[in-house]
Amino acid sequence: MLNANLIVPALLMAVAAVLAPMSAYAAKSVELKPAEWCERLIPRMPTVTQSACEQAGFLPTGRHSLQGFPLLAKDVKANGKGKKKRPLRVLLMGGIHGDELTSAAIVYRWLDGMSGPIAQSIRWRIMPVVNPDGLLAKKASRMNANGVDLNRNFPTPDWEAEAPAYWQTRTRSDPRRFPGKAPLSEPESRWVEHEMQVFKPDVIISVHAPYGVLDFDGPAQPPRKFGRLLLNRVGIYPGSLGNYSGVHKNVPVITIELPNAQKMPPKAEVRRIWVDMLNWINDKVEPQEDPVKEAKSSARSAKAGLGSPAR
Repeated sequence: MLNANLIVPALLMAVAAVLAPMSAYAAKSVELKPAEWCERLIPRMPTVTQSACEQAGFLPTGRHSLQGFPLLAKDVKANGKGKKKRPLRVLLMGGIHGDELTSAAIVYRWLDGMSGPIAQSIRWRIMPVVNPDGLLAKKASRMNANGVDLNRNFPTPDWEAEAPAYWQTRTRSDPRRFPGKAPLSEPESRWVEHEMQVFKPDVIISVHAPYGVLDFDGPAQPPRKFGRLLLNRVGIYPGSLGNYSGVHKNVPVITIELPNAQKMPPKAEVRRIWVDMLNWINDKVEPQEDPVKEAKSSARSAKAGLGSPAR
């Protein structure tokens, strides 16, 4: 007869041995200090210095990438002096595609503009690097460590039927645009969706590169331009953030496509994009009573056409 007193400890030791590498890696990630994670990030963020990264004030959220890198965010409170009935909530994110280096770097650069009156009237949640594993890969990768395009992994209606079919037929199974095996299968996309549910933004700003345009999904009047970037609505596709949030959750999404994924725009253009974005938010975006309710009519109208597989 087997001795339970021996079996239970043995099982616990076996489980601990299996989990030890993962736990140790996660613990190591949690213990990283700003200087340490900045030291890893800044070689992939053009024009961002070590000191600027450390002073930016981003903190671990308790969430981690697939490979254990801390997912960083920063909250900036509103000063209560805006013209809206309550401060607007803006979710600003960069680096959802790891090979779009400028999309992460410009978020750090925009922190210099937080002292203006419009910026201070807004409540911000800023997530500079959504896909750190892709950014930090030996060769920076659009996808995360699982080979998933995070901007195809959000739970749009009928994802299970539409996302794989779109990937196979419209992109010819392009591995750079693989949507994953299930919606929200990745820790990074689950993190973004969690922040949407908790923070309840009135608008989402998602920075990409290198197409040099503005895209827009959802309610509110779209901007005509930010800096030299002109509005060019390229349509929607299954699993994208714009489709999920802008069309089905009724929370507008501005996608800023910088013109180059490796080289930052000139300093003056970085500022122009920022100022135009702030003015548009202040003039055209209103606080939502229920910012996560589904907009069924918007979803039906958006069915008219799926977007280009390029983005």
